[in-house]
Amino acid sequence: MANGPHTPVSNQPEELANAVPEQPVFEGPSEGVQGSPTPFTSDGLEQVNGHMRSAPESMPETWRAPTAVLPDIGVASFGPPDMLETVHLPDDRVPITDTSSYPWRAHASLLITAADNSQWIGTGWFIGPHTLATAGHVVYIKNSGVPGRDGFVKSIQVMPGRNGSTLPFGAVTSTSFRTVTGWTESGDENFDYGAIIIPTELGATTGWFGFGAWPDADLLKTSVNISGYPGDKPPGTQWYDGRGVSSVNPLKVFYDIDTAGGQSGSAVYRIHNGGRYGIAVHAYGGTTTNSGTRITQSVFNNLVQWKA
Repeated sequence: MANGPHTPVSNQPEELANAVPEQPVFEGPSEGVQGSPTPFTSDGLEQVNGHMRSAPESMPETWRAPTAVLPDIGVASFGPPDMLETVHLPDDRVPITDTSSYPWRAHASLLITAADNSQWIGTGWFIGPHTLATAGHVVYIKNSGVPGRDGFVKSIQVMPGRNGSTLPFGAVTSTSFRTVTGWTESGDENFDYGAIIIPTELGATTGWFGFGAWPDADLLKTSVNISGYPGDKPPGTQWYDGRGVSSVNPLKVFYDIDTAGGQSGSAVYRIHNGGRYGIAVHAYGGTTTNSGTRITQSVFNNLVQWKA
């Protein structure tokens, strides 16, 4: 791959492949191995809490999630969360009560430990058995102004389908991360995407989302969905909202979907041919719309490489 803002970088550089093979415009999802998926509506939005299935009543102590209230990882790179991610009143988000069903279990709560041992929260989503997509600023802190904090984070605890203190699928810790030079060198929000590589095949159990690069005209008539782990709600609870795409530009997608700090890295996904496909990685807010890094052909190529 030629050098440019989409050039992959990793804290484990020996793991990067030397070339990206040719790929189709989208990669397909998997619904995992347990139970029936939650249905969606005819206009491409999720039917929230339509099928209730309780998480196991007790878990080993090592499968209990931390309950401390921690700051959004976006604050580490951008400072106080004035416009990072925004709720445009009224707040339309709804809680997910059955996080152990698909697609909710393909979203993961993230406990991020930075290089200076400070801890933060974020969100990621499975794109393969051992890979989660997320925001670049989740895996690489830029311009924090705090000595010893910038750069790739030290570790991320991945908790798929987390429901408060309960972890239906346990947790796994990653120390292998990916992003691109457009983020690490410039801190450019147009290239704010990355990946987490876990040392297990947990995604084969939870299932994962597809992802694809679609033209403007297609996206502008599409309803999109976002679910994640916002810091303004009880710790570790998953919240969902969905609405049509408001606008697009060559590198970003904009939507009036309510989010809050902690949802950095969430999937912005559509329903396509009966499957769930990411079209962007949620990362930013605004006065009337929030936005995510668009999955262009270059982003797509990197995600394919990172999930291999």
